[in-house]
Amino acid sequence: MAHRFPNILIHLVFSTKQRKNLIPDKLLTILYRYLMGIGTNTHVPVLAAGGTANHLHLLIALPPDTPVAKAVQMFKANSSRWIREHAIDFQWQEGYGAFSVSASNAESVKHYIEHQSEHHARRPYEDEFVTFLRKSGIRYEAETVFD
Repeated sequence: MAHRFPNILIHLVFSTKQRKNLIPDKLLTILYRYLMGIGTNTHVPVLAAGGTANHLHLLIALPPDTPVAKAVQMFKANSSRWIREHAIDFQWQEGYGAFSVSASNAESVKHYIEHQSEHHARRPYEDEFVTFLRKSGIRYEAETVFD
């Protein structure tokens, strides 16, 4: 077959350094648009962006020739630089979560990402992330998962 037809949807989750509330509410919506621009410029489309003061979620369409780690690095490096330009002493946590999403589930994942403030009114980020790991069958050490 001469053509490629990839549909690699990835739900990325990453937090601020030590999960501190570093992103002001007034910047969140602008940050989401900025992340979408990063995606456009790097050919890694962002289908949804959301989060809170201490973490972000992105649903991306990963090109087949782009490793997940490279995509995460592009989003983190460019967005942290942008946040620091707003006079905020800012860093992302080193790690991340990357969870595959089926095309049939993409709309519900988008809805979940776009309604983060509602989810986190009831549940902290740490519980959410561990639930993602468990549901995905990813083994982790409870004592070190957030180091």
